[in-house]
Amino acid sequence: MSILLGVNIDHIATLRQARYADSSSILEKEPSPLQAAQVAQRGGADSITIHIREDRRHMQIEDAKLIRQKIKLPLNLEMANTKEMRDFALSLRPNYVCIVPENRQEITTEGGLDVCSHQESLIKTVQILQAEKIQVSLFIDPDIKQVKASFKTGVLAVELHTGDYSHCQDKECFQFEYQRLEEIAEFAHKQGLIVNAGHGINYENVSQILKIPHLNELNIGHSIVSRSLFVGMQEAVKEMHQLLQK
Repeated sequence: MSILLGVNIDHIATLRQARYADSSSILEKEPSPLQAAQVAQRGGADSITIHIREDRRHMQIEDAKLIRQKIKLPLNLEMANTKEMRDFALSLRPNYVCIVPENRQEITTEGGLDVCSHQESLIKTVQILQAEKIQVSLFIDPDIKQVKASFKTGVLAVELHTGDYSHCQDKECFQFEYQRLEEIAEFAHKQGLIVNAGHGINYENVSQILKIPHLNELNIGHSIVSRSLFVGMQEAVKEMHQLLQK
């Protein structure tokens, strides 16, 4: 079975906000996240991922509503485990929600969610969202304790943080981090969880990532948006999609 490609378009909004953050009519400014999602769809994306952060540094509420309305692809909403975002997800009704840790000081998400320490509040969020037919996943480091805790929350899926693997600079590190991802994917699958993965995946390291067993979907953003500067968004998505099919 082919591995699905979720395209994260947050950095399209990052570029827009660099110029128009103070604009009152943000949806009319360029580049348009909606247009990026439409072009990604033509390039072969299987889903679109957006992250509405507490500080609204890139994607805005208006973006999410418009993308949900106009895009036929499944929508994956990344969000913090807060009442504000839970209520927003219930109103937006994306196909999927991925709960991620959030730190105002970080440039991008730096690691997995500590499910073990926040299990009670996560159980509540998972129950509320999944009762409304919104499939929930938790973005976690490849760690058995986190998988066990995730399973106890009732989620249907986990997304393994591949950042440590992607940031490796030598063969020993690559081998260690890949083996960790492989073992945890196997363990999560045995628990009956859907296994997704994301963070730091690019056109070079994706071939090894694809060897992780039981992968359902990869969520990729920065490398696709970067590639699109030179070949266009549709071609950048198409190239990554073809790599996943191999």
